Amino acid sequence: MKKILFMGVIGLFLLGSCNSKSGEGHNHETEEHTHAGHDHEGHDHENEGSGHHHDDGHHHGEETVAAHSDEIILPPAKAQAARVAVSTIEPSVFNQVIKTSGQVMAAQGDESVAVATVTGVVSFHGKVIEGMSVGKGTPLVVLSSKNMADGDPVQRARIAYETARKEYERMKELLPNKIVSEKDFAQARQTYENARISYEAVAKNHSAQGQAVTSPISGYVKNLLVKEGDYVTVGQPLVSITQNRRLFLRADVSEKYYPYLRTIGSANFCTPYNNKVYTLKGLNGRLLSYGKASGDNGYYVPVTFEFDNKGDIIPGSFVEIFLLSSPMENVIALPHTALTEEQGSFFVYLQVDEEGYKKQLVTLGADNGERVQILSGIKAGDKVVTQGAYQVKLAGATNAIPAHSHEH
Repeated sequence: MKKILFMGVIGLFLLGSCNSKSGEGHNHETEEHTHAGHDHEGHDHENEGSGHHHDDGHHHGEETVAAHSDEIILPPAKAQAARVAVSTIEPSVFNQVIKTSGQVMAAQGDESVAVATVTGVVSFHGKVIEGMSVGKGTPLVVLSSKNMADGDPVQRARIAYETARKEYERMKELLPNKIVSEKDFAQARQTYENARISYEAVAKNHSAQGQAVTSPISGYVKNLLVKEGDYVTVGQPLVSITQNRRLFLRADVSEKYYPYLRTIGSANFCTPYNNKVYTLKGLNGRLLSYGKASGDNGYYVPVTFEFDNKGDIIPGSFVEIFLLSSPMENVIALPHTALTEEQGSFFVYLQVDEEGYKKQLVTLGADNGERVQILSGIKAGDKVVTQGAYQVKLAGATNAIPAHSHEH
């Protein structure tokens, strides 16, 4: 029995020894693995130079991607289809600008008004509408005085004329015999002449329908000052006619700019109905005068220009005006089409290569309606997108450049 127990203890001891050896072998392998890893680390330290260069190259690649991360790719074919135009920046002369508002008015002598020659009721001759072309002497309005208490003024003028004529002829026959005095004869002649003039004036355009009022000049109907069926008296305005050959541009300038008015030489203006900018230089315009005191419209001094009407400028319209003052040399200026706006900031797009563009923040200065002075952000020699800037902006929003996809 003791022998059996002894053998059992020895068996347990041997079993424990085997497990211990097995664990030691495992730890050794682990140590070898760890040592191998340590050797690898040692190898890295020994090759620190080459490893460091490898890391530098990796970071350089990241910097290259970062440098081009804001670049916009727009192939030349797509740029041409979008009508993208690029211009090289060159400093030029740019005038100081006073921005204000004003009005386009008909020039003196280019506008006339047809007035009532007799008292009567208005009836338009055919279709008379604003804007229609009329010639000198074209009938516009017929004034009828039928069934009125005072009667037909043409008939009354005719009767007065015939009566005065008969009296004048009677006295003329009696004058040689001294039956009438020279004074009475002179009075009769004066009455006759006045009656003749009055009758001829109204009888000239008289018809069975009434008295016709004609256009005093050739031009366009500007305003109809009466309506069908209105009762008018002698001298009342009926229809205004304008030729629109020459127009006035009146700018209302704040008094604080009064010292600079003498430096103003020209102007640009923008009309509200087509947002088109016109230059007085291109319209054969010239400065007429500038006021020496404030007008009736408040604390503003009027500045007046005259220019040719090319046919698409409406007299009476209110416009935005850019008064051009003293010239400035070596100024960088861009057209409005080169600018894009984001949250109150303005940007342009620079062309960096054949198909690459870059968004650039700029600071704006004076604006003459056509071009804007650039104070900072670009320099002479830069290639800037002057047409199609919004197409480039859209390309930047939809075509972000992926890493390592664009080579220089």
